[in-house]
Amino acid sequence: MSIQTVCVVGAGQMGHQIAMLSALAGFKTILQDLNEVALDKAKSNLQTLMERWVAKGKITEEFKDASFNNLTFSTNIKTSASEADFIIEAIVEKLDAKQELFKILDKYAKPTTILASNSSTIVNSLLAEVTNRPDKVINMHFFFPPLVMDCIEVVKSESTSEKTVQLTMDVSKKMNRTAVLLQKEISGFIANRILGALQREAVYLYENGYADFKDIDLICKKALHHPIGPFELMDLSGIDVGYYVMQQRFAETGDLLDKPSRCIEEKVEQGHLGRKTGKGWYLYNKEEIKN
Repeated sequence: MSIQTVCVVGAGQMGHQIAMLSALAGFKTILQDLNEVALDKAKSNLQTLMERWVAKGKITEEFKDASFNNLTFSTNIKTSASEADFIIEAIVEKLDAKQELFKILDKYAKPTTILASNSSTIVNSLLAEVTNRPDKVINMHFFFPPLVMDCIEVVKSESTSEKTVQLTMDVSKKMNRTAVLLQKEISGFIANRILGALQREAVYLYENGYADFKDIDLICKKALHHPIGPFELMDLSGIDVGYYVMQQRFAETGDLLDKPSRCIEEKVEQGHLGRKTGKGWYLYNKEEIKN
């Protein structure tokens, strides 16, 4: 099977950049979202990002234009799914929402189409169970921001076929990303389980008054040589994203260690979600949010 057309569902902070990666790789690419405003914002953001790439000499003006010719924007899920050979889901990190979407994708996509999830924590077997193609369902976890981060966690379940695995690895390679295959499912995969352990400890130390969150970030950067601290990383990724991940993990395990901490809950309740809202653990001006 040859992958010609890729559909990315969800035009948020992950989805629109994944779609651009696909278009840059030469795939005919459809970025689908029910929200027209989200699609307009995605298109504007991508034009700005690619113009910066041209200015920095990373790509030529001609290559930029050719890549945008590969990319279309649509609010029609039925048409978008039916045209695709490979679909990447990149919507909110909530199991019920993803399962509902996978039912729709399974209904409208060609029988041969692979359904991949960009979930950062939800194993694909929980999504495959609502479809009639469990052998063609897989995790394809990109890292934020996808146009910068050179890693994809590809996770197979017991039902995922080797053909699906190979095609997903091939798509990742064509997107110029390093794909690492996990042979067994585990909630949160590899990177986020390690980051989650660091974040839990950082939040514990903060909530119990051992140090201010800024000082915890400073120690991680100066002593551990982390590029950014755990609280800065929460702001970058989106505090709500991490919150939903923890909620899902807690629902699966019942372990109180996996339950979102109160300070995280408060940020979400207040709408202080990090860079994207201008305020999280830190305050951000408009220029910082753009970057």
